Formats: sequence, C-alpha cells, structure tokens
Amino acid sequence: MKNKQLYRAMLTALLMALTIVCGRFFLLPIPWTHGNINLSDASILIAAALLGPLGGGIVGGVGTAFLDLISGYAQYAPFSLLAHGLEGILAGWCYQQWGKTKLGQWSSLAVGALVMVGGYFLADSFLYTWVAGFLGIGTNLLQGLAGIIVAQLILPALKARWQD
Repeated sequence: MKNKQLYRAMLTALLMALTIVCGRFFLLPIPWTHGNINLSDASILIAAALLGPLGGGIVGGVGTAFLDLISGYAQYAPFSLLAHGLEGILAGWCYQQWGKTKLGQWSSLAVGALVMVGGYFLADSFLYTWVAGFLGIGTNLLQGLAGIIVAQLILPALKARWQD
C-alpha cells in the first residue's frame, strides 16, 4: 500500500469495529460479576501486535469503552478505556521489544491480558465490593487467555498479509 498512514488508520478502524463485534456477539454472561467473558481481547491483542502501542491502545480503549456504552454497561466505560487501553499499549510495546520469538510473543500478549485483569479487579472493587473484584479475577483471566489463544492462532496469517 502506498500511503502507510491511511493503511494504519483503516486497519485501526477495522480492528476497533472487530473489537466491538467480538465483545457484543461472542460472549458468555457471568452473573456474579455483573459482566461477561467475551472475545474483545483477541482483537485488542491483534491490534497491539500489528500496530504497536498506539494502535493497540486506541483499539483497546476506545473500542471497549464504546462497546460498554452500547451494551448497557456504561458504568464500566471509563474503566474499560483505561484497562483495555493500557492492555493494548503495553502488549504493543512488549511485542515490539520481545516479539521476535514465540515465547516473546506469548509473553507480550500475556502482559497485556494481566494488565486488563488488574484493571477490572480495581473497577469491580470500586463499583461494587472487594469481593466482586476478587470474584472477577478468574473470569477475567479466562477472557484474557481466550484472547491470547485466538490472537496467536490468527496473527501468523494476518502478519503474512497485512504487516507494514
């Protein structure tokens, strides 16, 4: 592609839309945490790997904040902006540093997912109780792990086709 900035903007917008779709339609409700497990992390981690920290942060933060607003979880929107935004930023930065090896790639995505888990622990603790925060850790870890696995399965094909 001739215009790299246009390419990156289009890929960012596409991955942000994919974040919303994955978070809205591929979900499993978890009643005791007032939330659900979804696949939005997969597209955030893909964005972080392909676009780096800035693209990963925009896709993660803005995509999930908008997802919360349209899904009836408006109280989570600012927390999602921060938790998933930081997930994308840190995963993207780590992927740039460590992404040359398979272990580095897995580790980079795991760092991002763990940041998301910590962010939602704080969000649930603030919005509800510390107990709700602790109860959410397991399901958020599961969501992060699902995102890592799906991203690692899809990334090789995407890198071969769309890497700038």
